[in-house]
Amino acid sequence: MYYPRLIDKYLSEWASQTSHKPLLLRGARQVGKSTAVRHLAEQFDYFVEINFERQPVYKQLFQNDLDVRRIVPQMAAMAGIPIEASKTLLFLDEIQSCSEAIMSLRFFKEDLPELHVVAAGSLLEFALEELPTFGVGRIHSMFMFPMTFDEFLLANGEQLLLEARNQATLTQPLPEPIHLKLIELFRTYILVGGMPEVVAKWIDTHDYLVCKEVQDDIAVTYEDDFSKYKKKVDSVLLRQTLRSAAVQATKKFVYTRVGEGYKVNEVKKALEMLVQAGILIPVTNTDANGLPLGSGADSSYRKMLLLDTGLMLRLLNMTTGDITELTTHILTDEVADLVNKGPMAEMLAGLELLRYRTPNIRHDLYYWVRQSKNSLSEVDYLTTYKSTVLPIEVKAGTQGGMKSLWNFMGEKNLDRAVRCSLENFGAFDYTDKERANAVRHVTICPLFAMSQMERLLSN
Repeated sequence: MYYPRLIDKYLSEWASQTSHKPLLLRGARQVGKSTAVRHLAEQFDYFVEINFERQPVYKQLFQNDLDVRRIVPQMAAMAGIPIEASKTLLFLDEIQSCSEAIMSLRFFKEDLPELHVVAAGSLLEFALEELPTFGVGRIHSMFMFPMTFDEFLLANGEQLLLEARNQATLTQPLPEPIHLKLIELFRTYILVGGMPEVVAKWIDTHDYLVCKEVQDDIAVTYEDDFSKYKKKVDSVLLRQTLRSAAVQATKKFVYTRVGEGYKVNEVKKALEMLVQAGILIPVTNTDANGLPLGSGADSSYRKMLLLDTGLMLRLLNMTTGDITELTTHILTDEVADLVNKGPMAEMLAGLELLRYRTPNIRHDLYYWVRQSKNSLSEVDYLTTYKSTVLPIEVKAGTQGGMKSLWNFMGEKNLDRAVRCSLENFGAFDYTDKERANAVRHVTICPLFAMSQMERLLSN
């Protein structure tokens, strides 16, 4: 059974365009890229899927030259399926295994512009990095991630619940029974995560232990891939760096905590490879003195998020040996403790913030921190709204517990912010008596409604 994904809309729009470039679908292993392409294929008369790892014989077609007008008819003959413009979707999967096929993508735009071609692969970013040229302006990329909470709800048959949530406003929040149901599903989503195979297993069994087995398999597969990254980086170091990132999640990443015997530069290289592979998501400190936020970024001061909360829990288990207490905390703690204690809520807020953005470009995450001698001020995330900086604080607390946010807003002369928690929809104003009674407007966006943030801000 296919579970709808947000990227389906963008894939369908690409397929319907009269003029389109070959599409490169990018993202970490097992986030659902191939499945999404197969679903897109239902819009076509014919579908040809070539997997360069399972069917290496197809690599030979690209050896002598990259004349796609020769290659395509030969592919059709070998597959036994017509490859015709506007009628066939040609899917080149695991394309990182054939660098010549990657380089040929640019010629599909030039020589067969009406043919629909999609390429995807695991560890694709490393293959692209090593190519001397890569079809700039002739290839369209989309970036794909694990399932969002909205996609998780749809997969679990909660369409009506999703619609009820999307009708809530700041002045007309959710009825309490619906609010509580969303919180309980959000707890489940933290444990299950958004890897499609795990979500499918949850829907079939509703058994966390069975889901953990699938998550362990995925985590081991990721670590098995480390030997393929590059010969220059020790796979043991990559494994230790990944597990250290799970322990340090949502905190400033400290290289020396990865393990003894490794130089900082070695750990940096390993960390960058994990980022490049899409397994880790960096959140970079910025001074936020203007837009774009990246102009004031300090890449030496970063937090790391793992691409999926379920996988993070399994990596923590592999590192510490026991996460029973943490699992119990997620399932049973009071809402305020679930948000304010531990990294899970903050990490999910960042992941959701990233995943609901357009997939057509690579997006970055930012935060703000100022460390003085006796205190630390930090705002969890910064984004933009209507050409200004928008601070986002992940906290289930009172106005008095948001001192860092008030300091930041006062220093940057901002009057609007968002608080993400498991509270109901709402808003409040804060009068900053230390800064001429300036009024700060705060929108409360529940963590289970991150896709609705822009709508709430526009109300």
